[in-house]
Amino acid sequence: MEQTRKGYIERLIEEGEHEHQDFKYQISDAKKIARSIAAFANRSGGHLLVGVKDNGNIAGVRSDEEIYMVEQAAQMYCNPPQEVEFKVFRVHGKNVVKATVQEADEKPVKAPDENGIWRVYYRVADENVLASSLHAKILKKSAENAENTLIEYGESERALLGYLETHGGITVTGYMKLARLTRMHAESSLVKLSEMGLIDLRYHNGQCLVVPKS
Repeated sequence: MEQTRKGYIERLIEEGEHEHQDFKYQISDAKKIARSIAAFANRSGGHLLVGVKDNGNIAGVRSDEEIYMVEQAAQMYCNPPQEVEFKVFRVHGKNVVKATVQEADEKPVKAPDENGIWRVYYRVADENVLASSLHAKILKKSAENAENTLIEYGESERALLGYLETHGGITVTGYMKLARLTRMHAESSLVKLSEMGLIDLRYHNGQCLVVPKS
């Protein structure tokens, strides 16, 4: 256990919950916490502050029990299993566990939903969102260590890039209509454009949008 450096945990709490930080009052459901771990791992990593309420108040936890539950979540309910680094801080006489998750080498990382179905989650702002099927494919492709190959694109891709220049974003369904493609061909095309660094994905109002790479 570390006696916290003055203000360290307090400064983290002041940041609030965001794409790299989540507060947990306590850990009572390993499957649920696995979604946070998977979401961090599918993005660029992050950490849980266990023993902190949503409003930032420090409640404290029994560190051994919380660490066990998070380890169970990472090893049993994340696929592939994830490693978590733990530090326990003593803050105002209470224990706060900082559980750090690194970006995964092998993506996408899945976790079970409320019905036990394995899903891909991604961290957006202070939420764990269900990743779209397109996003899952892009995550998988980006994690593969394939040799560089020549990638070409045709009329459908040119039509999309022209549309994005003037409209800023489009859904997969919108691209299907624009280029008259099946979902399979549209997603394959978008994965290719992502590989080329020409497009990105953004979640807005529950929708996954294709946007120009910034």
